[in-house]
Amino acid sequence: MKPVEAVVRRGWQAGLQLVFQRRGERSVLARRSSYGPLAVQKALYPEGDLVCHAILLHPPGGIAGGDRLEIDIEVETGAHALLTTPGATKWYRSAGTEASQSVGLSIGRDAVCEWMPQENIFFDAACAKNALSVDLQDGAVFCGWDVMCLGRTASGERLKTGTIRQRLRVTRGTKPLFEELGMLEGGSALLGSPVGMAGYPICATFILAGAVISGDALDFCRTVAPAGDCKWGVSAMGEVFIARCLARTSEVARAYFLRMWEHLRPQYAKVPARVPRIWAT
Repeated sequence: MKPVEAVVRRGWQAGLQLVFQRRGERSVLARRSSYGPLAVQKALYPEGDLVCHAILLHPPGGIAGGDRLEIDIEVETGAHALLTTPGATKWYRSAGTEASQSVGLSIGRDAVCEWMPQENIFFDAACAKNALSVDLQDGAVFCGWDVMCLGRTASGERLKTGTIRQRLRVTRGTKPLFEELGMLEGGSALLGSPVGMAGYPICATFILAGAVISGDALDFCRTVAPAGDCKWGVSAMGEVFIARCLARTSEVARAYFLRMWEHLRPQYAKVPARVPRIWAT
């Protein structure tokens, strides 16, 4: 029984390292290594050779207290990689031990990396730390999103206890382009406050960094509105474009982001948008 008890006490420790390269007109998954329950399926090419799709797998299906996941991805000069997940990431309730996921993206000169995981579902009493760090070289572009679900909304659960810590940092070399730190505590006044979550269970962020979008594109994004009962807004700060959405369901937030992504992608990546096939399964 000792090995089992050790796993329960410490949680899963897992890591994944991926390197994408440009070879002629093709982006390839050149190297991969992993330990623990993290893996990636074979490289997929639903858009042709230029864009390499990879699906990140976490076989346990959720992140529990004590789990620590570390993901490091390098997209080398001129390559284009799109990364997603086969389903929502579930952050389980904890007795107090923190669970963490750290994602580091290094994007080379004139490369494109799209980080588009499905939503994070934080169970009531989860104790979670979720961090994303992006470093851009000259001409590199990052596009990605984060969709947070506070509680299992389909069953009426809300975040009454627990803590969620989030960090997003984007740099170009030593120059910071964008940084955001946030913490949500279950049952806090901020969840219902009009200057916080305003009672919405879904909080979502879309970010495009490394590209200055045109005035026409910004105007288009400002006219896009999510369906139903939502709050939303967009802003552009030099090389960083941000869209926010508070919603009742994650599907509404993702549909909102997809409309903007479909319009922006031909500008920053010179290819039309194509939704990953895994999302339909």
